[in-house]
Amino acid sequence: MRSSASSTTRGFVTTCGRAAWRGRPRTRGRGRRASPCTPMSRPRVPADISVIIVTWNGRQHLDVCLASVEAQRGVAVETIVVDNASTDGTAEYVGGRFPRVKLVRLAENRGFAGGSNAGVREASGRFVAFLNNDTSADPGWLEALRAGVDEASGFALVTSRIVYMHDPDIIDSAGDGVLRWGGAFKRHHGEPASAAPDTREVFGVCGAACMMPKAVFDGIGGFDEDFFASHEDVDLSYRARLRGYRCRYVADAIVRHVGSATLGTVSAFSVFHGQRNLEWMYVKDTPGRLLWATLPGHIVYDVAAGVHFARIGMLRPYLRAKAAALAGLRRMLRKRAAIQRARRVGASAIAPLLDTRWLSTKLREKRFDAQLRGSVLQK
Repeated sequence: MRSSASSTTRGFVTTCGRAAWRGRPRTRGRGRRASPCTPMSRPRVPADISVIIVTWNGRQHLDVCLASVEAQRGVAVETIVVDNASTDGTAEYVGGRFPRVKLVRLAENRGFAGGSNAGVREASGRFVAFLNNDTSADPGWLEALRAGVDEASGFALVTSRIVYMHDPDIIDSAGDGVLRWGGAFKRHHGEPASAAPDTREVFGVCGAACMMPKAVFDGIGGFDEDFFASHEDVDLSYRARLRGYRCRYVADAIVRHVGSATLGTVSAFSVFHGQRNLEWMYVKDTPGRLLWATLPGHIVYDVAAGVHFARIGMLRPYLRAKAAALAGLRRMLRKRAAIQRARRVGASAIAPLLDTRWLSTKLREKRFDAQLRGSVLQK
């Protein structure tokens, strides 16, 4: 679910899920399972779709978000809010204001990845949908996503048309893309909403607003909690692709997103997690033949990213990220072995789905975000 930094650096840093996880991550090895996931008492109701909203000190967003979920039509919905150890009264507020919502209280901040996994464990729906807390979904959002699923054709993952809350005519994301060299980006980011009018196949989902069968999510292992936050949605999509599942962008499934681009900030936290997780995703998920073929380009891409972050004063967290990625390499190689053993498709199926238009994508996003920050400052 995910998405943190200014999307000027989307190819380098993810933007999904920031409000749900920003803060101090839990320390690895301190009993990831020991911190109890405590669901508040709520009667279970038959549901087709369980909507999971992870939040960390995001109480101010929840009225709009939860009201939009309650207004969904055409589907039976179970709403689950996962509170990542907030200190702003989120749990008490949700419990009093939205009694039909199932509330899961975590004893520590597990990030977007850990929070989402905790929510799925409490879900009773056949499908699980993930929604950022700083969003508002159109009333037909879930109905459109549900119609987009076609498991017979392999389309198990579906993603939304995410537009900006302050300007719904501008796209935040039309699904995620993966670069041949190991980066990731948001499709049609910063373009007019008319630029992505048609439902079509894409590489992967944006965790800010997506859906899939619970059995598929569980079968591919859920979000990787080592990621904590940043690119966990791209990693999940990649692993689903390796299992032979496909992803569909549903143009009629519209969600409005406040998004970090409105805030116009790049933090050391987001740079660190984004850059570390990109390396881990590349190591874990890339099929062997494709890994060796793209490794020289990946090294060039990393150098270009380093230059970029040095120019914006973020070289130190960038270097820390690469050091942390290297420190976790043995662990990721063990995960890689399991992922590659379980895959049903190889390099020949994955390679055509990867994008090579890195430079044009970055230049377009940079121009857009500069304009966006200027318009926000003027307001």
